[in-house]
Amino acid sequence: MKQDVDVIALHKKDGSIVPLRIRLIDEEGVAREFTIKQYRDVSGQGAREMPDGMYISNSFLAYECYIEVAGVRRLVRLYYRYGNAWIMTDVGR
Repeated sequence: MKQDVDVIALHKKDGSIVPLRIRLIDEEGVAREFTIKQYRDVSGQGAREMPDGMYISNSFLAYECYIEVAGVRRLVRLYYRYGNAWIMTDVGR
């Protein structure tokens, strides 16, 4: 499932971007925020289809992130195409 999300990120002096928090609208229309507990940058590996079905190229930033939802650790993927919005896919546990 793809969803547009707001992301608070740290832009480091070396040019890298570190995602810190995600804000999304849930099924009931309520805004929910999640702190990213752990992340891994999987950008810059060429054009490919990700395991969640997203097709990306080197013009995308891609991160595998862990958040906590109702006490359960979940893996999500965040994608950002320069000049566009952040997209999240929910991978699960």
